[in-house]
Amino acid sequence: MRWVLRGGSLVVGLVLWQVLTASDTEAWLRFSQLPTVVEVAERFAQQVGDAQYYHDLGSSLARIGAGFLLAAALGISLGVVVARSRVLGDLLQPSLEVVRPIPAIALVPIAILLFPTDEQGIVFITFVAAFFPILVSTRHAVRALPTIWEDAIRTMGASRSQVLFRVVLPGTLPGVFGGLSVGMGVAWICVISAEMISGQFGVGYRTWQAYTVVDYPGVIVGMITIGLLGWLTSAGVELLGRRVTRWLPREAAI
Repeated sequence: MRWVLRGGSLVVGLVLWQVLTASDTEAWLRFSQLPTVVEVAERFAQQVGDAQYYHDLGSSLARIGAGFLLAAALGISLGVVVARSRVLGDLLQPSLEVVRPIPAIALVPIAILLFPTDEQGIVFITFVAAFFPILVSTRHAVRALPTIWEDAIRTMGASRSQVLFRVVLPGTLPGVFGGLSVGMGVAWICVISAEMISGQFGVGYRTWQAYTVVDYPGVIVGMITIGLLGWLTSAGVELLGRRVTRWLPREAAI
């Protein structure tokens, strides 16, 4: 029944889109300027049959994979360190908090100056975008752990490494995967923007190129592709999180 409702809502949205655009409706919003569902579907079928489409997909996925994995490794590590060590927290957190409000896409000029290739710069932007949500979520998850858990294992003679690997890391997994899911979404936003500004390949670059040649169905195809890629990768992270934290009690579905 849930899948029927989800599929039905999608169909209703597509039908509404087709009706509004095909009838050239103008009710404050100018739907007459948008391509119809049929035109977008035809353009999508054309692009799917072109090898360039898959090359762009591969380029964007490779950039996301590299930047996100680096952000996950460093964000989780620093999040634990900052939360567990008062000295290192005092040393690192001020600099991190100053940089954190800066939008990752605003760092494009810095990336162009720092890195010898556009590809490295785009991966850097993706890394920065995913890094801070992961860092902050991990830090809060570590600090939110009940102290009684750590006290209990210490009374049984556990070492610091045992506390870390048997209590801290397992206990923070729900919060960490929440940050990973958010980080993946933000990473897609910024990698697409970076590709539009300085990329030569990728979904974002191809979408912007379609706009410059007034190929509006191509623009919509690019947007749909971005949405699907973001949804699938975020769903993959959430699925992995559920598998890793299957020992947690689950709420009953309503």
